[in-house]
Amino acid sequence: MRFENILEDINGFGRFQIMIIVISFIGRFTLPCHFMLNNFIAAVPPHHCDISSLDDGDLFRNLSQAERLVVSIPVQEDGTPSSCQMFTEPQYHLLHNPSNITDLPTVLCQNGWVYDNTTFKSTLTSQWDLVCDRRGKNKATATIFFIGVMFGAMTFGSLSDRFGRRIMLLVSYVSGMLFAVASAFSSSYVMFAVLRFFTGFCITGIVIVSAVLSVEWVDVQHRKLVGVVDSLSWTFGNTGFAAIAYFVTDWRWLIVSVTSPLILAIITWRWMPESARWLIANGKLEQAQMYLKKCAMMNQTEESIHTLKTETLSTIIVTEKRDQTYSYLDLIRTPKIRKLALRTGIIWFCVATTFYGISFNITGFGLNIYLTQFTYALIELPAKISVYYFLDKIGRRSTQVGSLLLAAICLGINIVVPKDMSVARTVVAVIGKGFSSASFATVVLYSSELYPTVVRQNGMGYNSFMARLGVAVAPLILLLDDTWRELPQVVLCSAAVLGGIVARMLSETRNRCLPETIEDIEQHWK
Repeated sequence: MRFENILEDINGFGRFQIMIIVISFIGRFTLPCHFMLNNFIAAVPPHHCDISSLDDGDLFRNLSQAERLVVSIPVQEDGTPSSCQMFTEPQYHLLHNPSNITDLPTVLCQNGWVYDNTTFKSTLTSQWDLVCDRRGKNKATATIFFIGVMFGAMTFGSLSDRFGRRIMLLVSYVSGMLFAVASAFSSSYVMFAVLRFFTGFCITGIVIVSAVLSVEWVDVQHRKLVGVVDSLSWTFGNTGFAAIAYFVTDWRWLIVSVTSPLILAIITWRWMPESARWLIANGKLEQAQMYLKKCAMMNQTEESIHTLKTETLSTIIVTEKRDQTYSYLDLIRTPKIRKLALRTGIIWFCVATTFYGISFNITGFGLNIYLTQFTYALIELPAKISVYYFLDKIGRRSTQVGSLLLAAICLGINIVVPKDMSVARTVVAVIGKGFSSASFATVVLYSSELYPTVVRQNGMGYNSFMARLGVAVAPLILLLDDTWRELPQVVLCSAAVLGGIVARMLSETRNRCLPETIEDIEQHWK
C-alpha cells in the first residue's frame, strides 16, 4: 500500500492542504525580501570626497557648492566628478578653464566621503564608507549572507529528516527573526556581517522545510499546483519588497520591516501539521494517525477515518527499517541516487547563479532601481503561471530544459546589444528573468518529486546548499566587469546552458507516485 492511496481516501487536496499552503505562504513572504535585501541596503548612492579639509580661507568659503566641487574634485572621462579622488589643494583656475586639468596632483579621499541622500536616507555604504578601495566589502555582505544560507540548507535539511519538519520550521522562524532584527542594530561592519551570516543560516530552513511539507501532504494531481503556489510566494514577496524599499529608505528599518511578517508566521505555526509521510517513515504511526484523522475531518471525509488504523499505516513502508537514521551519506551510497544527487546539484547551482545574477544587476541598465526591481518581480507572475500549464503539458524535464535554454538566449542577446540601448537591454533582461524564474519554480517541485521520502529533506537540503553556493558566487561574477564588460553575461549564459544540458539527463516525474524508499529509486527509476 502507498501513502497516495490514503490521501485518495481522505481527499489529497481539501481544506487541510489549503491551510498548509496558506501558512507556508505567510512564512515565505520574508524570504525573497531578505534574499534581495542587498540591492537596497547596500546600494551605492552618488558620492564624492569630503572636501572640508581644502577650506583655505574666505575665497573657498565664498564659492557655491558646485564651484567648490569644480576646484576640489577631478572630473572623470565621462564628465562626472571622481568618487575616489580629490586635488591636493584647491585649483581655482578651473573656474575659468575647467578643461585644463593636465598633471594636476590628486590623492585618494583623505577625510571620508559625502553621500547624496536623495534616494536613500542611509545604506551600508554610507554607514561604513564601503566605496572605492572598500567596494569589495560591500559586495561581500551578500556573499556572506548566502554562505550562511548555504550551510543552513544542509543543516536544516538533515535536522528536519531527523527531528521532523514541523519543529524545525518553528526553529527557523524564531532564530531567523532574532538574528535579522539583531543585525539591524549592528554597530560595526564585522558585527553586521556575522549576524547576516546567521540570519541566512537560520532563515533558509523556512523554504526547504515548508516546500517539502506542502508536497508531502498533497496528492499526485495537485503537486504541481502546490509547487507553483509556493513559488508565487516569492513573486508576491519580491513585488511587495519593491514598494517597501521605496518607502523605507533607512537600511536598519528596512531590515526590521521585511522581517516583521515572521511574527505572524510564528503565530500561525500552531496550526501547521507534521508530515504524515515522515511520521510513518520513522515508525511514529500513532502521531501519523492523529494528523490523518484531522485531515479527514477537515476535508469532510469522516467516513474514511475507520480505515486509518496503525496496522494499515504500517504496511506503507516495509522495505526499509523504520528505526534507521538517514544522512547525507545516503545520497552517495547507491549508484542511481548518487547520479541523481550529482545532476540535481549541478542544475540547482546553475539555476540559482542565472536567476540571482540577473536579479542582483538592477543598477546595470541605468534605469530606476525601484522600477527595475518591481518589473523583475512582476515578470515572474506570467512565467510561473505558464509553468503550471507546461508542467503537465510537456512534463517537468522539458519545462526545466526549455526555461534554462531560453534564459541563456536572453543573456546571450544582451552580450551583443550596445550599452547605450538601456531600455532594450532592460526589456531583454526582464524576459530572461522571467525564464530563469520559471526554471526556479520548476526545479523546486521537480527535485522534491525525484527524491524518496526517507532522504527527501536531505536531498533538498543538499540541493539548496548547491543553489546558495551559486547565489553566493553571483555577486562576485558581477564584479568581473572590471576585467571585461561583458564577462558577467558570458558566465551567466554558460551556466544556464550547462544547467539545461544536465536537466535533460533526469527522469520524468509527471503523474508518478512519490518514491518512498531508496529501493524505489534503485529498482524502478532510470
